[in-house]
Amino acid sequence: MTEAKDTGESRPRWPWGRSEGRMRVGAGGVGAGGSIEGSALGEHSRVANIHLHEASAKPVAWPVQVGQVPALASAFQPRRALRERVEGARADSGTVVLTQVLSGGGGVGKTQLAAACACDAVAEGYDLVVWAAATEAQQVVTQYAQAAARVGVAGGDPEADARLFLQWLATTSRRWLVVLDDVTDPAVLTSWWPASHTGSGWVLATTRLKDARMTGGGRTRIDIDVYTPGEARTFVEARLTGEGMEHLLDEQVPGLAAALGCLPLALSHATAYMINEELTCAAYLALFTDHRTSLEEALPESADTEGYGRQITTTLLLSLEAAQAADTTGLATTALRLVALLDPSGHPHALWSAPPLLGCLAPEAATPAQAHRTLRLLHRYALITCDTRAEPRAVRIHALTARAVRERIPHARLPGLARAAADALVHVWPCPDPLSPDLAATLRANTDALADHAYDCLWDFAHHPVLRRTGDSLRGAGLVAPALAHWHRMAADCERLLGPEHLDTLVARSVLASCHAEAGRAEEAVSRLERVAGDCERLLGAGHPAALAVRNNLATAYGNAGRVAEAIVLQRGLLADCRRQFGDRHPHTLTVRNNLAAAYRDTGHLAAAIAMQERVVADSERLLGDGHPDTLDARGNLAECYVRAGFVEEATRRLQWLIADSDRLLGGGHPATLRARDNLARCYWLEGREEEAIRLLEDIAADGRRLLGERHPAASEYGRNLAVAYWKGGRREEAVRLSRELGVDLGRVPGPHSDDH
Repeated sequence: MTEAKDTGESRPRWPWGRSEGRMRVGAGGVGAGGSIEGSALGEHSRVANIHLHEASAKPVAWPVQVGQVPALASAFQPRRALRERVEGARADSGTVVLTQVLSGGGGVGKTQLAAACACDAVAEGYDLVVWAAATEAQQVVTQYAQAAARVGVAGGDPEADARLFLQWLATTSRRWLVVLDDVTDPAVLTSWWPASHTGSGWVLATTRLKDARMTGGGRTRIDIDVYTPGEARTFVEARLTGEGMEHLLDEQVPGLAAALGCLPLALSHATAYMINEELTCAAYLALFTDHRTSLEEALPESADTEGYGRQITTTLLLSLEAAQAADTTGLATTALRLVALLDPSGHPHALWSAPPLLGCLAPEAATPAQAHRTLRLLHRYALITCDTRAEPRAVRIHALTARAVRERIPHARLPGLARAAADALVHVWPCPDPLSPDLAATLRANTDALADHAYDCLWDFAHHPVLRRTGDSLRGAGLVAPALAHWHRMAADCERLLGPEHLDTLVARSVLASCHAEAGRAEEAVSRLERVAGDCERLLGAGHPAALAVRNNLATAYGNAGRVAEAIVLQRGLLADCRRQFGDRHPHTLTVRNNLAAAYRDTGHLAAAIAMQERVVADSERLLGDGHPDTLDARGNLAECYVRAGFVEEATRRLQWLIADSDRLLGGGHPATLRARDNLARCYWLEGREEEAIRLLEDIAADGRRLLGERHPAASEYGRNLAVAYWKGGRREEAVRLSRELGVDLGRVPGPHSDDH
C-alpha cells in the first residue's frame, strides 16, 4: 500500500494545610558477474544477466518525465523552512548525490513536499524527473525500466533495464531527480538506490520509517512534522477563501487547527467537509470534539476532494500492521493503546519502568528493556516519538493517531489499560512534587488526558489515587483556580458515586473548603470546614486522622478569616492530640506546631512565636530537608516573626536565602514565593531602602495580578502596599491613580508594611 498523498498509591497521607500556607521482508543483493541473486522480486532466487545494449537509434526528446507526479493540493503550503533544510542538505552533497529521506508519520505532507520539489525540478529545466512508488521493489524496477527506455538504454528485460538505468544515472552529466515515494521496507531497496558520480543527480525518498537502514550511504534523513500553527491557519483560510466560502471563517480557526494537530491531511479533509456541509469553523470544531463523533465520521472518505482515496484513520494507522509484523514480543499493540490514553504532548519514559505498566504489557510482566525496545519499534514506524532526551515528555503521539487508536480499543480492555496507566502515574509521581515542577505538570496533564478518555474506569469502591494526587499537586504548585475547579468536581463525584458519608467524600469536601481559603474566600472556607468537622467526628471519631486533618484545616481557616483567638484554642487542643497520636516530630504534628506559632505571631505573642517557630524550622530541616515545601513555609513564618519583633537585618538575610530557594524549587510565581518577596520589600522599606522596596513591590503587584487574578485578596494586598509606598515615597500622582483603581483610601491605611500589615 502506498501512502495517501498528504496535504500538506496506595492512599496518600491526609491533607494538612499550612497557615500561609507499536512486512514483508525480502533480501536482495548483487551477485558476482552482475546477476541478481535472492532478490525481493519473488519467493525463489532469480538470475537475470545484465547485458549492455546500444542506445536506441531514435533520439531522446528531452526533458523526460517518468511516472505521474501528484498534483499539489488546493491551498498547498510551500513550507519554506522545510524546503530550506532540503536545499541545505543538497548544497552539502559535493559531487556525490545526496539522498534526502523525508521521514514522518502518515498525513504530515511528505509526498506533497516531494511533489513540490519535483514540480520545481521540471520548472527549472531538469532533463529527467522520475517518480516511483516504492512500497515494493517491483514498483521501482518497473519505473526504472520505463525510464531506461525513455533515455535510450533499454534492451527488453525489465530487471536488466533497471540496472542499466542505474548505471546511466551514475555517469550522466544531465540533471536528474528520482523520487522514491513511500518506502516501507529498506531491505527491498538495498540494490536500487541511485547514485551520481558527476554530482548532477538528486534523490528524494519518503517514508514513515525512522529506521537506521534508511540512512548511511549518502542518505540523510529529514524529519517532517505537521504544519506550524501559522501554516495551518493559512491553509484553512486559503482553502475556504478559494472556494468563495469566506463566511465560514471565524475566531475558531486557530482552535480548529489545534484540534486537528495541524496535520495537513486532516486539515484537507476537514475543510472539504466544511465546504460540502457549509459549516463554520466553530460549528465543525464542536462536531469534531464531541465524544460521540468518531474520527471517521468527522473526517469521512466523502471529504476526499483531492482524490487520495483513503480515509484518515487508515492513513494514520497504516504503519501498525508493519510494526506488528516486526514485533517478536507481541507488546506493540498494547503499548500503543497505553500511549494513546495519555497526553499526546508526551509522558515520561520512566513510566515504562513502572511495574503496573510492565504488568499490563505482558502476563508475566515485561522488563523495562523490552518496553523500551517496543517503544522504539513504534518510533521507527512513526506511530509515536520516543526520545529520552526530551524528558519529561519523552514519549509522544499525534493527537489524531491517538484518537484513531482509542476508537479501536475493545471495550472490555479499556478498564485494565486505564487503571494500569493511572497506577503507573502514581508510581512515578515525586513527593513532594513542587520540587520537580516540570515533571509534576506533565503528570497532571497526563492524568487529565486519561480521565478525559476513561474517567469512569478510575472509580470503583473509591476514586483512583491519581485523581487525588493531581488535586494535591495543583495546590502545591499554587494553581489556585485550577485546584478549586478540580476539587469541586472531586467532591461532587465522590458524593454522587460513593455516598455522602464515604471517607473519600469527607476528605474531598475538606480539601475543597481549604481551596476556597486559598482562593481568598475565608468565610466560605470556615463554613464548609465546620460542617465537615462535625461530620468527621460523628462518623469517624475525634481521634481519626481524617478528623484531625479537618480540625487543622479549620484552625487555619479561622486564622485566615481573622478569627485568631478561635484558631489558637483549636490548635492547642489539636497539638495535644497529634503529639499523643503521632509524636512531636511527625510531619502532621510539625504542621500544627507551625500553624500555632503563626497564630501566636498574629496575636502579638512574638517571644512565644519565635521560640516555637525556631524549633519547627530546625525539626523540619532535619526531618524533611532544607528544600521541602513545608520547611520553606516554616522558614518564611520565622522570618516574618523576626520582622515583627524588630530584627529586620536578620529577617532580610533569611528572606533573601528563602526567596532564592523558593524561586528555584517552587518558581517565582508561586504564592509562597510572592509572599516572601513581599516581606522582603517590607524589610527594605524598614531599612530605609525605599527605592529598592518600590521596585520590588511593582514587580510583586504585577505578578500577583497576573498569576492570582486582580480580585484575589493577596493580589489586592500587594497592590495596596505599592500604593502606600508610592504615597509615602512622594510619588503622589501614582499613588492616587493606583489607589483609585484598587478602591483604597490612602488616608485610612497604615504606612507601608507596618506591624498591622
